[in-house]
Amino acid sequence: MRISEMNWMMVEEYLRRDDRAVLPLGCTEQHAYLSLSTDSILAERLAVEAAEPLGVPVFPVLAYGITPYFRAFPGTITLRVETYMSVVGDILDAMAEHGFKRILIVNGHGGNTPAQGFVGEWIADHPGVRIKFHNWWNAPKVWAQVQAIDPVASHASWMENFPWTRLAKVKVPSQQKPMSDPEKLTTPRSEISAGTSQATATTAGCTNETTKK
Repeated sequence: MRISEMNWMMVEEYLRRDDRAVLPLGCTEQHAYLSLSTDSILAERLAVEAAEPLGVPVFPVLAYGITPYFRAFPGTITLRVETYMSVVGDILDAMAEHGFKRILIVNGHGGNTPAQGFVGEWIADHPGVRIKFHNWWNAPKVWAQVQAIDPVASHASWMENFPWTRLAKVKVPSQQKPMSDPEKLTTPRSEISAGTSQATATTAGCTNETTKK
C-alpha cells in the first residue's frame, strides 16, 4: 500500500501493529528515448509490488538525485551531494520519530549510491532502527540475468525499457547503439578538427581532379 493512499490516522493504526516501511529513491535525468523519470518509476514500482502482499506502506519516491554528469541534457535535475544527504537524513529522522524501525530503501539510481554510506552513519546514531539499502539492478539474481543476456547492458538500455518507462508515440531504436570509438573520446578536439579540415581539403582536391579529367 502507498502512503499517498493513507491518512495520518491509518498510519497511526498501522504503527500499533507493525514498524516496517519502504522508501524508494529515484532520479530525474535523461534516459535517451525513455522517460526522464525512469529511475523513479522503477524504484517505486518495485517497492510497491514487493511490499503490497505484506501490507507494508511505501512512501513516495524521492524523485531527485545526484546526477551532475547529465546536466547538459534538458530536464535533468541534480542535487548537490550535501543537499541530497540532508534530505535523506531528514526523511529518515521523521520516519523514525513516528515509529518506523525497520526501513527498506529501494534505490533506482546509481548516482545515489553515496547515500548508502551515509545511511550507515545514520544507523550508528539511531541504534533502535534497522535499514536495508537495496540497489535493485545489481541484486545477485538480477545482475546474473543481465550478464547472461547482454554484458554491456547499462543506463537507458533494454534493462530499463518497460511499458511503464517508455513514452507514447516515441519510437525506440530496434538495434543496439554502436559502441563509441575510444580514440575519438581521448583525442583533443583541436586534433579532430584539424583532421577533419585536412580530410575535407583532400576530398575537395580529389573532386577537383576528377572534374578536370
